[in-house]
Amino acid sequence: MGLLTGVLLLPLAPVRLTIAVAEQIRLQAEEEFYDPGRIREQLQEVDRLRMSGELTDGEASALEEDLLDRLFFAPARPVTPRE
Repeated sequence: MGLLTGVLLLPLAPVRLTIAVAEQIRLQAEEEFYDPGRIREQLQEVDRLRMSGELTDGEASALEEDLLDRLFFAPARPVTPRE
């Protein structure tokens, strides 16, 4: 990037930073939403609520279906090595 381009684009820096932060937040939220461990915990909680009578079988089945859809139909992500 040349000096002139840098000076001309400087007013857009806050916007680009905001977009970059929003993208990181979105990626983190998706990672948590589709996390298999978290989904298993939520399935166990639905089962517990059903057994205690706090959820009807229909309500529990609907929640389980949603959770299983998240588990099995999660968007494909490239595998990245963890440090």
